[in-house]
Amino acid sequence: MELQALRYSRGRLSILDQLELPQRRHYRPVDGVKAAWTDIAAMRVRGAPAIAIVGCLSLAVELHHREDMDKEALASFAMESLDYLVTARPTAVNMARAAQDLTQFIQLEVKRPDTTADDFKENLICRIESMLEKDIRDNHSIGSHGAQHILSMATTDKVTILTHCNTGSLATAGYGTALGVIRSLWALGRLEHVYCTETRPYNQGARLTAYELTYEQIPATLITDSMAAVAMKEKHITAVVVGADRIAANGDTANKVGTYQLAIVALHHHIPFYVAAPSQSCDLSLDSGHHIPVEERPANELTHINGVHVAAPGVGVWNPAFDITPHGLITGAIITEFGVHVPQDLQKVLTEKTQHIS
Repeated sequence: MELQALRYSRGRLSILDQLELPQRRHYRPVDGVKAAWTDIAAMRVRGAPAIAIVGCLSLAVELHHREDMDKEALASFAMESLDYLVTARPTAVNMARAAQDLTQFIQLEVKRPDTTADDFKENLICRIESMLEKDIRDNHSIGSHGAQHILSMATTDKVTILTHCNTGSLATAGYGTALGVIRSLWALGRLEHVYCTETRPYNQGARLTAYELTYEQIPATLITDSMAAVAMKEKHITAVVVGADRIAANGDTANKVGTYQLAIVALHHHIPFYVAAPSQSCDLSLDSGHHIPVEERPANELTHINGVHVAAPGVGVWNPAFDITPHGLITGAIITEFGVHVPQDLQKVLTEKTQHIS
């Protein structure tokens, strides 16, 4: 049984508190938008797709329990809530994209003269619920596309993958992006081994990715972030596969800090470097990664471990949560639900796909 980052039924939402993993598996109720904002900002739920899903579902939960508003008031409340949710984690673009799409839907829906307040609420909740189903479908497509491409380029029957941070079921509605590629390789019987970095300072690799891999009995080894270069030199790594929180139009990619250095080291060792993410993570309004805002996290995430001060008192701290990998270092491909793309083709492909869908 696959791990789930969230549990949802009409009017009820809970999240797996990722700050307590792997010591404790605890689902925390989310009763509305303010609770979701707090949990996202605190990283109880994280991963760009999961942030968007949890944020929007928290709105659906709150809408379900509201009985005292006309449709205009419901529309205003929903749009204000979406704007608020975007501020919880600014680098991850999926929440902003979801807010934009839902706001457009709300603006059209509220103008329909035949729509009552109950109709409006039902239609908006159904629209949000469909996002949950789509994310899982997209992740399975990403996994399949990525696995097939890696295998087509491999010189061995089975492949060994190095990954960073957490990009699995705990970072999405289910299955995962980069970890979805790994799951697909495992399902095909073509995965030899996975190396996952611990991913300092929050240890998403050690706490979450290692947890997912061992939970599904996928052969894996944990390494420190500083071991990546020697692992690429000595452990027969076939490919590096990571996720993304935002991808600019030219393919520059914001992902968990440490991704940039992995791409540089992979280039040196002639190992293909892949980014796996849904098209919702692609921000075509930004021509390059220079314009992607990079969130800076609190200093105590570096200076403390489990509440214990481990750094020298008084030392300065710089703690960016993400770094930007230039598109030229993405030597494998960018993998989306639509297929496998070289960075320079990303904008054209996504524009054509979006036009076709609309």
